[in-house]
Amino acid sequence: MPTRRTSHTVYDTKYHLVWAPKYRKWVLRGDIQDRVRELFLEIGDRHDVEIDTMEIAEDHVHLFVSFPPRLSISEVVGKMKAISAKVIFEEFPETKREMYGGRAQGRTDTLLEQSGTRSPRK
Repeated sequence: MPTRRTSHTVYDTKYHLVWAPKYRKWVLRGDIQDRVRELFLEIGDRHDVEIDTMEIAEDHVHLFVSFPPRLSISEVVGKMKAISAKVIFEEFPETKREMYGGRAQGRTDTLLEQSGTRSPRK
């Protein structure tokens, strides 16, 4: 990656980003792995993040990236993770079930009162 320029800066920033899916589950395989690769390239193009190297294993992702100093590391990682997770969960709903064990997330619709009987949530 050569030195890059904007109107007021010259920079040569390089970051090695590594992250894993929740509980380091082996969900990044087959079509999902290919789609994640496509998504990261699209997100990088859209948000001015140059991806030099990308390796996607079944349980983690390595990215070697460069981006302008106006973007923070947390902003770049947040965008990449949030956008890719939203699309993957929409296109591959079984991934969400696999990651969370098929349990319903959030509150239930009934409560146990102190007497032990169930009553509907108000």
